[in-house]
Amino acid sequence: MRYEESVIEGRNAVLEAFRSGKTVDRVFLLKGCQDGPILTIAREARKQGSLIQYVPKERLGNLSPDGKHQGVVAYTAAYAYASVEDMLELAEKKGEPPFLFLLDGIEDPHNLGAIIRTANLAGAHGVIIPKRRAAGLTAVVAKTSAGALNYTPVARVANLSAAMEELKKQGLWFVCADMGGQVMYDLDLKGPIGLVIGNEGEGVSRLVREHCDLTAAIPMKGDIDSLNASVAAGVLAYEIVRQRRVK
Repeated sequence: MRYEESVIEGRNAVLEAFRSGKTVDRVFLLKGCQDGPILTIAREARKQGSLIQYVPKERLGNLSPDGKHQGVVAYTAAYAYASVEDMLELAEKKGEPPFLFLLDGIEDPHNLGAIIRTANLAGAHGVIIPKRRAAGLTAVVAKTSAGALNYTPVARVANLSAAMEELKKQGLWFVCADMGGQVMYDLDLKGPIGLVIGNEGEGVSRLVREHCDLTAAIPMKGDIDSLNASVAAGVLAYEIVRQRRVK
């Protein structure tokens, strides 16, 4: 389901957004404020799984379009999030082994949109992102995905490592992009698989990497030693596509 991404400010407006069922990505609350309406908004945000950040008055002023924030500013999502179960059901419906993208802290919305576009074109059944320290489904992401968000479900989870453990129980195994891994052409990347792509600067975090079964390195022949996160995702995804086509 598509929404119009918007910035909402003011206690009544933000509370109504939650109660109407809008998908709220982030809520910024005035640091130190603990009155009734603010506590109610925080409670509603936790129920929906929205990211809550307590910030000083100056930061709220910068976030507020007209300065009438009353101690709260919220960002709604441009698209509704799916569930991980939706992705597994999609794979089953297509009669295919699950193929998922898991993004460990992709913060650039252009990268996120490009990866969602690649996921769709590669035939992946969904993209999983964490709630914290990661871009959400903003209008920029939707535009960069070139329409892929209409077809590729995106789930947002509280803990990526925990989600991986649950998916392992469903038969999935995981490969992450890492320059210190084996060359991707030497790996067997068939079957139910999750492709893990790390943060633009730091790569895959230690804890998430420990939950991966394999690490895949992309051969580098140039003078620099890394690829953009969305490009790396595309290269590895199409090696998975290639191997799936081999009989």
